[in-house]
Amino acid sequence: MAKDFDLTDTAVRDWVRQAEVDAGARDGLTSSEREELAALRRENRRLREDVDILKRATAFFAKETR
Repeated sequence: MAKDFDLTDTAVRDWVRQAEVDAGARDGLTSSEREELAALRRENRRLREDVDILKRATAFFAKETR
């Protein structure tokens, strides 16, 4: 089947493994948990950038008011 669709054996093996996790037959993160984790990591990165910008703005305005 992998050859018919020009896929690597590893890709097919990973899909089968993930399907087993999603079905509860194997331990690991389900697809929805992986999606949620990725979204939370993106949000965390954005919030860290926001905090960094706010710190810089605070330092800038603190210098200006002296």
